[in-house]
Amino acid sequence: MNKILGVDIGGTKCAVLAGVAGKEQMKIIAKETFETKYYPGPDCALEKIEKLIDKIAGNEIQDYSGIGISCGGPLDTKKGCILSPPNLPGWDHVEITTFLKKRFGLPVYLQNDANAGALAEWKFGAGQGVSDMVFLTCGTGLGAGLILNGKLYSGSKDLAGEVGHVRLSEFGPVGFGKSGAFEGFGSGGGIAHLAELKVMELTQNGIKHPLTEFGITAKNVFNLAKDGDELCREICNTAGEYLGRGIAILIDILNPQAVIGGSIFARNYDLLIPAVTRAVKRECLPASAENCKILPSKLAESIGDMAALTTALGSGDGMGQD
Repeated sequence: MNKILGVDIGGTKCAVLAGVAGKEQMKIIAKETFETKYYPGPDCALEKIEKLIDKIAGNEIQDYSGIGISCGGPLDTKKGCILSPPNLPGWDHVEITTFLKKRFGLPVYLQNDANAGALAEWKFGAGQGVSDMVFLTCGTGLGAGLILNGKLYSGSKDLAGEVGHVRLSEFGPVGFGKSGAFEGFGSGGGIAHLAELKVMELTQNGIKHPLTEFGITAKNVFNLAKDGDELCREICNTAGEYLGRGIAILIDILNPQAVIGGSIFARNYDLLIPAVTRAVKRECLPASAENCKILPSKLAESIGDMAALTTALGSGDGMGQD
């Protein structure tokens, strides 16, 4: 068994974890979190991360084989540098792997959250046993992690998998600054924007919808859809249709054995998968579609924790500081 440490850095919260990895299972043995807003800028946050690693590992630090860091991009994983993520103001060219390597004397690895999530699902989740898969984050934004021929593929500049930027329609919810982008239909923010457009149409016709009372969020859209609300079910079908179109493109290009969706896709799989499946069958090469399973994340709400810990195994292209 292999003891490892993980750091999950997000715009809302950060987590520091310890885990024990086997060949097919990962067990989280310790976890500490803090809200990012109370530690603004990299200096304060890194000091807090350092203290939490000390708290978790203590005098047993040398029992651990490495530290994995999962963080939103853009990153330079080969240099172990956080460049300037939009959700982390002030984190500009932060050489985080060098800092932690010097402090703790362990190998340190850095991956963006989509790639780290792909590694976690591949090794310990719904992607176990396949050599080619796509992991879609489907969270606040939309990104993809690609496992191709049994290896993480990150591209020449660490920019592979930015599928949220792909335009699927001339009109529609905004993602990456584009109307009708994949992220607009496949992320929480995009689905909320789609709901705003639909509710606005009703309001202009003098009809009040429950979303105006509860708040227009993706969570409320899905909750009302589960309760049978007609408009919210229509929004889910629209989101599922365009998710399916985007997934069909990925299947045709990459020929994976599985496409795995995290976050809102995993939580609302039963609502989204009928429309996704119809679109994939209609748009995709039949042989490629038949070869590919579209699955919810098996790691579910623990995906962020597992992603950081899996990165510590050094399985990807971002090798950071050995």
